[in-house]
Amino acid sequence: MRGIVFPIVGFGIIFYSSGLGQPKEETLTKLRSIANHVLEKSTFQFIDQNTDLRFSSPQEAPPNAQLKPESPYQDWRYWNGVLHLALLKLGKALHDSQYIQFVIKTMAFSFDHAPYFESKYKGEGKWVYPFGQFFIMEELDDCGAMGASLIEVYRMDPQPRYMEYIQKAAKHMLTIQARLPDRTLVRSFPHPWTLWADDLYMSVPFLVRMGELVGESVYLEDAILQVLHFHKYLFNENAGLMHHGWYSDLRAPTVAFWGRANGWALLAQVELLDHVPKTHPKRKILIEKLLKHIQGIARYQSAEGLWHQLLDKEDAYLETSCSAMFAYTIARAVNQGYIDARYASVAEKAWEGILSRIRSDGQIEGICTGTGIGNDLVHYYHRPTPLNDIHGIGPVILSGIEMLRLWKEIQ
Repeated sequence: MRGIVFPIVGFGIIFYSSGLGQPKEETLTKLRSIANHVLEKSTFQFIDQNTDLRFSSPQEAPPNAQLKPESPYQDWRYWNGVLHLALLKLGKALHDSQYIQFVIKTMAFSFDHAPYFESKYKGEGKWVYPFGQFFIMEELDDCGAMGASLIEVYRMDPQPRYMEYIQKAAKHMLTIQARLPDRTLVRSFPHPWTLWADDLYMSVPFLVRMGELVGESVYLEDAILQVLHFHKYLFNENAGLMHHGWYSDLRAPTVAFWGRANGWALLAQVELLDHVPKTHPKRKILIEKLLKHIQGIARYQSAEGLWHQLLDKEDAYLETSCSAMFAYTIARAVNQGYIDARYASVAEKAWEGILSRIRSDGQIEGICTGTGIGNDLVHYYHRPTPLNDIHGIGPVILSGIEMLRLWKEIQ
């Protein structure tokens, strides 16, 4: 771990500083700029891809129109679920209801209009149609992240149609989604049955919220099982990192230590601990697993504070979304008392690097686009980084909020 940590005593509380300085004002400004850019680009309209004409609802468009939401922030994709959770946290942290109301409005927009696209669906695949992951529930990323954010919205706006979806997602996760004989969650691709590190996040945040919502321990226990089993299959003790995947037919891990896959897994682990009672018999081992993973990724932090797309390859580009996920996890774990405060310097240096990737208009640079499991490292080396790719917006907001908490700027 790079950097020296100095204890600073004041007002009877011990704080820790890396000696790097704390860009609190810049953090607040850029968090608002990111969130405001999302709101500004959200038109809540549809565009005909054939004519570029815009409509307030699909019913206003001609029958042959090829519609999609004008703004990608109004679609139903797992990355939108992460963004929703981040905006809800931001609204609460800054006492600014516009971000919370945006999520509530976006959720209603999806439920209002997804049935239109389902009526047009002819089996082409869920990625062809807007809201495809809404009405096609095949894998965890179809319902996990969006389902978790829907539970948060349901607490504020308890519509029966929301509960109907939540219950459907819970049934899918517990009884329909493919699992290994030991109950570990897997996917049907790229080969049956493949374990994806990503799926720890696509399951755990929903499971812990569902357990609290309905007061049933089966969901929390399943989330705990997933974390322990994902470590068993994916965590490489020598590297201190998780492989992106594990092939059950080969009984072997995949080739890459991909940054964002490790980020998804770390987000899920700290999220789980936020919901595990202090008296739970598995709490200690969960903290030990989290700490071991944090110690692992800390060894690969670059001089810029960011991490590489392939964590153990210094010739891979520096990638923003995984860096934000790592910063959030470490800062959150320190703030919650799961790990020693001296690890905070890793998060602070990471956040400095992340700030350098946020433009003045709130758009974020250096986010890897969606990435499936690859059988070779070249697959990861050459993944594009579109400006403001939604995969990274939520994680960057989450990490900034937790840094403000680390600096005692917010509760």
